[in-house]
Amino acid sequence: MSGKTIFITGASAGFGAACARMFASGGNRLILTARRIDPLLKLQEELAADAEVHIIPLDVRDREAVQGAVDGLPERFRSIDILVNNAGLALGLEPAHQADPDDWDTMVDTNIKGVMYCTRFVLPGMVARNRGHIINISSTASDWPYPGGNVYGGTKAFVTQFSRNLRCDLLGTRVRVSCIQPGMAETEFSKVRFKGNEEKAAGVYQGTEPLTAEDIAETVRWITSQPPHVNVNTLELMSIDQAWGPFAIHREQK
Repeated sequence: MSGKTIFITGASAGFGAACARMFASGGNRLILTARRIDPLLKLQEELAADAEVHIIPLDVRDREAVQGAVDGLPERFRSIDILVNNAGLALGLEPAHQADPDDWDTMVDTNIKGVMYCTRFVLPGMVARNRGHIINISSTASDWPYPGGNVYGGTKAFVTQFSRNLRCDLLGTRVRVSCIQPGMAETEFSKVRFKGNEEKAAGVYQGTEPLTAEDIAETVRWITSQPPHVNVNTLELMSIDQAWGPFAIHREQK
C-alpha cells in the first residue's frame, strides 16, 4: 500500500501507534490524533523519515472539535483513504450495581460517540470520491460477556452493530467498512482500566502470551490490502491462551 492518506484516532500508544508505524512506508500520509500531544510529537519525529505525518491533539468525545479537525486538514491530507477508529477505553471492572457512573459516561462518550463523530465527518468525502475504508476497532467483549464488562461490552457491541449498519448505508458505493474484534491484548488497556495500577494491570496477562499491538496492526494491514471488491466484514481474533468459558451456574449451598 502506498500513497494513501490514513486517519488514526488514539494514535499515541497501543493499537493506534502500531498501525501508524505499520502504515509509515510507501509515501503514505498519516493523520494521527490523540488527547496526549507529547507521544504524538515523539511518534511524528520517529516516522518523519518514512511518511508525511500531521498530528492533531484531539478528544474524540468533542463533536465540534472532531468536525473542526477534519474540516481544517491541510490540502494534502484532505482525501482520506482509510479511517482507523481506534480511540477507546475500558474503566473499572466492578459489577453494575457498584460501578462508577462517571466511568460509564466516559466509556460511552469515547467508545460510541467518538466513533460516530469521526465516521460522520470523514465519511462524506469518501462517498464523494467513491472510495475509502473505515476500520472500527471493537472487541471480543462485543459478543462475549464477562463479569464487570457491563457498559464496556455494551459500547463495543455498538461498534460492531454500527459497522454492519454502515455497510448497509454504503451499499452501491466503493467505500468499505471492517470491524476488528481483538481479545486479550497487552497494551496500556488494562493500565487505563485500573487507573494506573500497574501491578493489577500486569496480573491480567500473567502466565499468558496475549496478543500484541503489532498483531492488530498486521490484521489491519491484511484487511486493507485486500482487492477493492473484497470487504472483510468482521474479524475476531484471540491469543491461543484465551477461549470462551462454560455457562455460569449459581448453586445455592444447602
